[in-house]
Amino acid sequence: MPERLRALKKNRASARVSAGAVVLALAIFSASPAAADLKLCNTTASRIGVSIGYQDPASGWTTEGWWNIAARTCETLFKGTLGSRFFYVHAVDYDRGGEWAGKSVMCTTDKTFTIRGNQDCQRRGFKNTGFFEVDTQDSKDWTIHLTDPGEGGTKPR
Repeated sequence: MPERLRALKKNRASARVSAGAVVLALAIFSASPAAADLKLCNTTASRIGVSIGYQDPASGWTTEGWWNIAARTCETLFKGTLGSRFFYVHAVDYDRGGEWAGKSVMCTTDKTFTIRGNQDCQRRGFKNTGFFEVDTQDSKDWTIHLTDPGEGGTKPR
């Protein structure tokens, strides 16, 4: 009987070590850094085009576009840790018309673009476009949800 007891204790100790190793392995493999991005989710039934503006610490004001986002899908618009508290968004509803816009004027163009600076848009050959402000509250990542009118949240103008 003492021999069986010793074998039982040894098996339990091995089981604890194995379980501990599994927990440690899971902790190591799940310890990958969380994504820190600016994402936009199109919760509407329409395809939309989106452009963003932000202040880059190295190069100043920047606007970028266009992301074509299918209905009821999400896209990453800015990859990496958000370096600015405020981002600006302008979106166009391709299927039903209308736009999500605001009072902050920045430069855009009809084709895919990255534009540095937000002054003298027309003089530089760009359009003056109204963007709405998104306060990320100094978060390292943020998701914006664009909605149809009547669903609450950000609405087209």
